[in-house]
Amino acid sequence: MPGKPWLARETPAIVCFSHLRWKFVYQRPQHLMTRFARSHAVYYVEEPVWLSGACRGWLDETRCDGVIVLTPHLPRDNGVDIHRQLLHDRLREDGVTRPVLWYYTPMSLPYSDQIEASIVVYDCMDELSAFRGAPEELVGLERRLLARADAVFCGGHSLYESKRRLHPNVHAFPSSVDGAHFGQARFIKDIPSDLASIPGPRLGFYGVLDERFDTRLVAEAAALKPDWHFIFVGPVVKIDPAELPQADNIHYLGPRLYEELPSYLAGWDVALMPFALNESTRFISPTKTPEYLAGGCPVVSTPIADVVRAYGDSDVVFIAQGAVAFVEAAAAALQAAEAPECLLEKADRILRGMSWDTSWEEMCKVMNRAHASSSSRRADFPAPPRNGKPGPALRLHDRGGRVCR
Repeated sequence: MPGKPWLARETPAIVCFSHLRWKFVYQRPQHLMTRFARSHAVYYVEEPVWLSGACRGWLDETRCDGVIVLTPHLPRDNGVDIHRQLLHDRLREDGVTRPVLWYYTPMSLPYSDQIEASIVVYDCMDELSAFRGAPEELVGLERRLLARADAVFCGGHSLYESKRRLHPNVHAFPSSVDGAHFGQARFIKDIPSDLASIPGPRLGFYGVLDERFDTRLVAEAAALKPDWHFIFVGPVVKIDPAELPQADNIHYLGPRLYEELPSYLAGWDVALMPFALNESTRFISPTKTPEYLAGGCPVVSTPIADVVRAYGDSDVVFIAQGAVAFVEAAAAALQAAEAPECLLEKADRILRGMSWDTSWEEMCKVMNRAHASSSSRRADFPAPPRNGKPGPALRLHDRGGRVCR
């Protein structure tokens, strides 16, 4: 149909490469890929599981929310070549040609750069090179990915400022929110029993507890306010759990499903973002800020650049540095929560127009424009070297639907 945009007209498959497990934490990749899956075949290729002493590899395959999730299990020796072949074979089975290649991590480039793409998208949701344990080769691979990408999306304004000089087609797409999902917290009366057993006031956080978590700040704030209860929901990753502060008024409830988060949010008086100020938080744009507000909770945060930029002059997000100021900000947030109608009106004003549907639609517009101009742009960047077409694979199928090589 003349005038129909490319993504709707040809519905190319989307092959998404991510460093995040699909079932780990429900966030940006899941929000966007499930929307594509309504009309496109979507393959979500997770980071490999590395096997010691193995000589073969395989793909585990599951379907989640319409998305085909592929988890490579690879031997440490020759794993890249096996991964490349397994992926080639799997896409060939479904007749996939010239898909959209969507990258969350440059580390996927070595086993995917032979795929002929309709367009290449780099959705840079975090500055991965600043995270603890980042591979040394990540920065060089990102340069290669930027050279191949047709469009670059950044998960926040700080990231955008960092990347916009590195590519001619960079766009800021800060954190969005599933307002209907988290808005349930405003009406939930029955909160989970493990939360209900904790007295108030309750100050809560959900998310990954890692090197971005300011353990000293939490310990000092809890000591300053022993009658307040600090509640943390989420997995502990890349730090020793023994590093977490312990006190009678600090509670770690462990990870919970995305579907359960509104019920926990409903039981908090104030939502917290006690992020450390370090290299790993320099470019973050926390998705939980609008989620907390959608749930009707005032927020207290350390001065993360993107939080200050987006919410610094609001009366519903209170920003403070240091334990004493953080506690004072939390006291102001508790006071704001005593006028819920005013709080919700301010929160809704901030959140107006902020949704994953809107972000996804705007991304699609950028992708359609990138496809229209890709022929001329690709002429400026030579195709990546190829070592010939992959030969026929010797594959064995075991029980459970795994493809082995």
